[in-house]
Amino acid sequence: MRQLKSRNEGIPALTADQASISTLGHSTYERLRDMILNGELPAGASLQEKKLAERLGVSRTPVREATMRLMMEGLVLRTAGLTPVVRRLSTDDFIEILHVRRLLEVEAAGRAAETGGSAELRAIAARIAEFRDGYEPTPEEHVAVDDRLHQIIAGLAGSRLLAEMIDDLRKKTKIFDMGRLPERFEPGVHEHLEIIDAVLARDVTRAQDAMRAHIDNVRSSVMNHLRRLF
Repeated sequence: MRQLKSRNEGIPALTADQASISTLGHSTYERLRDMILNGELPAGASLQEKKLAERLGVSRTPVREATMRLMMEGLVLRTAGLTPVVRRLSTDDFIEILHVRRLLEVEAAGRAAETGGSAELRAIAARIAEFRDGYEPTPEEHVAVDDRLHQIIAGLAGSRLLAEMIDDLRKKTKIFDMGRLPERFEPGVHEHLEIIDAVLARDVTRAQDAMRAHIDNVRSSVMNHLRRLF
């Protein structure tokens, strides 16, 4: 009987140089994305390959690759002059993106509740409870915990596509949510714990309602912040 070829047979392995270039391209992408999301590269900023390469200490190739990925994600646009710029998201963009996030994350929370949660979800619940009980995280730590919680919920939903879509939309709304809204810290902690409690209790409706309320409250807070600015 003829043996089936293994899945990887006939596919050349990456050389050390190719693997290094791939890793460098990904790290450059992550650094540029973070610079956009934290405001270091503000909306409208020109992304000139040479200047960014010098700033990041890399060649122009990984900068070009990173910029293309950011264009695919919608965080960067190509201008008429062909120089990529950081996209300026309007309030309408934010509302539309958050509306879709609401639909997807409410669905994910309901599916997650059907599973009853996980050890990692219980662990992050304990971490968030420390925030509630008086521990003051750094802004970076708070954002990291927030991101991880939403990733866990999306992962428990059991759909890789759903999780990827949620992650992509969260990246976009981060431009607005400025972990810079101190008034959202305490309510956000309680909202997160309510979502987790509902998931662990396998209460689908309650989990969906809690996620819906959380995203609606984020939207209201950011909109109020934008009104104060403009």
